[in-house]
Amino acid sequence: MPKRTPAKTLSDEILQLLRAPKYRPLDKIELADALGYDASRRREVRLALQEMERDGEVARIRKSRYVLPDTADLVSGVLSVNEAGFAFLTNEKPGQGDLFLSAPNTGTAWHGDRVLARIIRGEDAARGRRGRAEGRVIRILESARETIVGTLQQTRNFFYVVPDDPRLVHNVYLSAPLAARIGDKVVVQLEPWESRHVNPEGKIIEVLGARDAPGVDVLSIIRKYHLPLEFPPAVLAEAEAIPTTVPASAARGREDLRQQFILTIDPDDARDFDDAIQVDELPNGRWKLGVHIADVAAYVKPNGALDREARQRGNSVYLPDRVIPMLPERLSNGVCSLKPKVDRLTHSVFLEFDRDGKPRAARFARTIIRSAQRLTYKEAYALLQKPAEDELGKRLHTAWKLAALLRKNRFADGSLDLDMPEVKVVCDKNGKPIRFERSENDESHQLIEEFMLAANEAVARDLKNRGIPTVYRVHEVPDADRLAEYREFILSHGLRVGDLTQRREVQRLLKTIRGSAEEHALKIGLLKSLKRARYANVPLGHYGLAKTNYTHFTSPIRRYADLLVHRALVEPAGGRNAAASTQLASLAEHISVTERQAAEAEMEAVKVKKLEFFEAQLAARDPQVFDAMIIDIRNYGLLIELPELLLTGLIHISTLTDDFYVFSPAQRQFVGRQTRRRFAVGQTLRVHVARVDRFKRQIDFAISDLRPASSSKRGGQKRK
Repeated sequence: MPKRTPAKTLSDEILQLLRAPKYRPLDKIELADALGYDASRRREVRLALQEMERDGEVARIRKSRYVLPDTADLVSGVLSVNEAGFAFLTNEKPGQGDLFLSAPNTGTAWHGDRVLARIIRGEDAARGRRGRAEGRVIRILESARETIVGTLQQTRNFFYVVPDDPRLVHNVYLSAPLAARIGDKVVVQLEPWESRHVNPEGKIIEVLGARDAPGVDVLSIIRKYHLPLEFPPAVLAEAEAIPTTVPASAARGREDLRQQFILTIDPDDARDFDDAIQVDELPNGRWKLGVHIADVAAYVKPNGALDREARQRGNSVYLPDRVIPMLPERLSNGVCSLKPKVDRLTHSVFLEFDRDGKPRAARFARTIIRSAQRLTYKEAYALLQKPAEDELGKRLHTAWKLAALLRKNRFADGSLDLDMPEVKVVCDKNGKPIRFERSENDESHQLIEEFMLAANEAVARDLKNRGIPTVYRVHEVPDADRLAEYREFILSHGLRVGDLTQRREVQRLLKTIRGSAEEHALKIGLLKSLKRARYANVPLGHYGLAKTNYTHFTSPIRRYADLLVHRALVEPAGGRNAAASTQLASLAEHISVTERQAAEAEMEAVKVKKLEFFEAQLAARDPQVFDAMIIDIRNYGLLIELPELLLTGLIHISTLTDDFYVFSPAQRQFVGRQTRRRFAVGQTLRVHVARVDRFKRQIDFAISDLRPASSSKRGGQKRK
């Protein structure tokens, strides 16, 4: 039995036993006996083993005997399933290689499940060496889902549901009476799935409605990601008790900024304004920046009903036809929103920069402001494009001078330009998509972006220097192997690129592809090669921004992480106990998960609305014609992108009926035998929709005029 010391935990004792040279695999009862725990304390051992297995510290093999994962060629991680059925398992151990799993080797695991897999080929790769390791799932540690959302279908003998998510590659047979019609969207409760040789089964627990009924598409996504549509009564009651205006007495103890010229800049349709700015150019060539953020912490108290609900939600979710807010509207669009001409409580960051834009001083204060002006991004951009004519124009131009300086310094320090345009889907009152609006990262967006980045960095630096536990926004250094794979992808596109583990080389690549036909696709590829930004209770740095210290402070109305940081900023040094600091780690993991779920739901909703829009186009007798650009060529057709919509699609080779085309893989071209007409990457075309596959979520197009279109033409015109 291992020698027990007062400081040693039960998990430490278990690990010491499993590492022993003469250890043989034991079950939980044998382990308890070996550790000297009698029958009355076996439950402690069982619970410890369960927690250690969840954390990947131990693994169960034959007949539930426990071993260290490394000693049995076992790898734990999250399964990512491809639509074709094969999968990759992301190794939970840093620096270790991922596993490839063929479709049969995924067993009964679903996409997103956390699993334990045994390495069956290529062991060296799983230990970080070159080559591809292959594995087989032997146990599901954590199921990613208890329900699925899909469409009810029927064969001659049985009913089944086709999942909306194409990565869920198995249809679900129904084992309970039906309360839905064929073609309806339904929510299915999954039953235990014991064997891959038969399809999974389940029962319908909710009928969402006909597939094409208004609102059902987005409601399906809401159910899929378990997003809450209503606030509990206790939360609404607590919100109702908060005054809708700021009383005069609230200024006591706060720095009064109500006479200063402060403004907000937000999207056209924004209703929750959580940040405001002011910039002054000082006589000595220095700059003073004030960033004022809604003081949500003044209203949402720790462990109250509002706080618990906000913590559970983690963030607001922005879907094409609605917003699912983190806080009730009484706060998010009311007393916390920095509306013009009214008093609002704020938490401010005051930064001073020298004439070169280098930070020299930072100060933080609880304040009260009265915003002088509310601008939309479009209005701010228009003002920046012409000489300043009044105080608003002068202050905006002054702000841009500082922002441009900060932006220049940021990229000089190694920050990566990963910004991409966004496309917003505009829906009518029934949720039907009627048009798209493309948003560029112009000067008005960049101005706010730079000031928010500066404030976030200053807050993170202060909290770190004072030793105050908090959550940081981290973006870890990417894996060299992933960057090497991406480099091969870049080379296949005929571009020269060096060692992408060097930041300057990544910057050079981004500069090279800027404005090219393949920029969007290549940037997406780079983002997939980088690690995902997340929250952590330690300052691991932010690779993309090239910042050592970074956090989120500027959006507490819509992100719980920012609310936590606001509370930490007023903490005295040593003001939190060790238990509270430890809780931050699990809380950071939770809000990282809710953020990922929100991002996936938002992207999926936009995709669904684009599909719906083009289905309507397909039904029209005279569909719109759009500009498209060829971004890749395969032997089966042209891969295109509609730049105005940021949408990719396919022109199948079978639709090129004016000639017989020969595929040239070396030149990545199609060449007509008779006309010698060529289709090449970067070429612009005029296209209209030809086919929409809702289940596969694919859109096929056809060339409208069989003549390459001028790149200066715009989409959205009617086909003649």
